[in-house]
Order: sequence, then C-alpha cells, then structure tokens
Amino acid sequence: MTSSSKNLPYLAFSLTLVLVAFDSLQNSSAAKVSNPFVLQTAQGSLTPLQLEIEKQTRRLGSAETEERRDAVTRLGSMHHPIASRAALPALQDPVPIVRATGAAAISSLPPGETAGYLIPMLADKDEFVRREVAFALGRTHNQAAVQPLIERLTSDKKDSVRGAAAVALGELQDASATLSLAETLSPGFGVATRSTKKSKKEKDLFLLRAAARSLGQIGSRVGLPALVAALQDEKMPDDVRRESASALGMIGDAAAIPALRSAETTRDPYLAEAARRAIQRIERQPKPANGN
Repeated sequence: MTSSSKNLPYLAFSLTLVLVAFDSLQNSSAAKVSNPFVLQTAQGSLTPLQLEIEKQTRRLGSAETEERRDAVTRLGSMHHPIASRAALPALQDPVPIVRATGAAAISSLPPGETAGYLIPMLADKDEFVRREVAFALGRTHNQAAVQPLIERLTSDKKDSVRGAAAVALGELQDASATLSLAETLSPGFGVATRSTKKSKKEKDLFLLRAAARSLGQIGSRVGLPALVAALQDEKMPDDVRRESASALGMIGDAAAIPALRSAETTRDPYLAEAARRAIQRIERQPKPANGN
C-alpha cells in the first residue's frame, strides 16, 4: 500500500472529528445528556462511539489484509453514518476482499451518496467485488443504480455478478428492468442481448431463479410471457419453474391462470403447490370496478 493510501483513513477520521465537534457545539446540554453516543465530558474527551471509530480507522492503515477487513466490518456493524464515512477509504484498498467488505460497510450513508460511491465499482476488475457491490446497490433502493445494474445483468461475463444484479433489480422494483430480466430468464421474450450464443448456453440456476423472482417483485405484466414460457418449459430446472409460478402469482394477472392450472398436475409436488398458491393469490386480487 502506498504512503498516500495509508494516510487516507487518518484524513477521513480527522474530518469526522471536526464534523462531530462542530455538531456537538450545536447541541444543547440536555440533548448531550439524553444520548450517550454524543455525550462528552467537561474535559472534552471522545465519546465511546468516537473512540471505537478512531480505533478501527487506525486499523485501516495496517499492512495485514485481515486486520483491515475486520476493521471495515466493525465500522459497518456500527450502523452509523460517521462510521460508514470512516470506512470509505476501504473502497480503494488494493485487496478485493477489503473493497468488497467496504461496499457493505458504507450502507449507513444517505442512499444517494452510497450509490454514488458504489456505481463506479461495478466496473471493478474483480468478480467478487462486482458481485458484492451489486447486492449493496440493491439495498440502497436508489433508482440511480437501475441502469448500471441492467448493464451488468446483460453484459457481465460472470454469472455470479449477473445474478447479483438480477437480485438487486428486484429490490429496486423499477419497471425499466423488466425486458432485460425477461430476456435473461427466457431468451426471445425480452430484448436482444449482445451475444445470442451466450443466451443459448445460459443455464446458471441462481441467475435464472433471481431473474424470475425479480420479475415478480417488479410486478410488470410485460414480464408475463417470459415467466409463462419458463413455467411451461419442462427442460427448465424445477427450482426455476417454481420461482416462475410464484412470480406469476405476485404479478396477479389472470392471463397466467391457464399455464398455472397445467402446472398443478406436474410430477413435482412443490411446483404443483407453488402453482396452486399463485392461482389463489391471483383470484384474491380485487376485481376492476367495471367488471372486466
């Protein structure tokens, strides 16, 4: 690690202390007494939270990878914006496991800010980092992440990253991701991918299940044909067919009932049960006022 990289944690923490000190001056003495995390003594000593952040920030400068990773983990576990800000230098750590841990550790920052730091990391050279960043972006619930995640879903060379992007898009629930997820699940029912050859050999179970579930979470009827195709495809893994049935129930369109009825007689009892539950869920949907 370069000397400039080692100085990053200390610079971040110095800024933190300035901000905390300024914030403390703004608070009344009554507010300080009511919250032990902002309480300071008459001598101006650091609070327990500040002391712990300072301790973990110093560990970020360690030459040992495991110590840096543990420090980032501890900062993230505080679930406090100041601790998340102190963890920011980890995003530029030379070791992938530390960068990946940092992606989760900054989650207590405002969602837009978190997304702003994470989106560029979707281009990280390491598969594990890209995967963890995609998962973390889904947890931000920030719509700025939708298009970058769609790009990972459709173009990343690693199925683990594509699967994480699919999961994240389901959490973001933006309808603009529907066509790309549909194409991932059932090629030909969404938009053309960059590589037709890749679509034909795509059989990653986690990715397919994630795409199906996310289509259900988004709830757009545009995803219906892809889900029905997956449900009726007997060559499709049973896990994916079950997930597709459940997703159809989540969307709640009665047009899916015939396909679900057919799945009720399948050899897989779990798929049959998923189809029955989906039908029940659809039938419980409120009817339009005009009866159509």
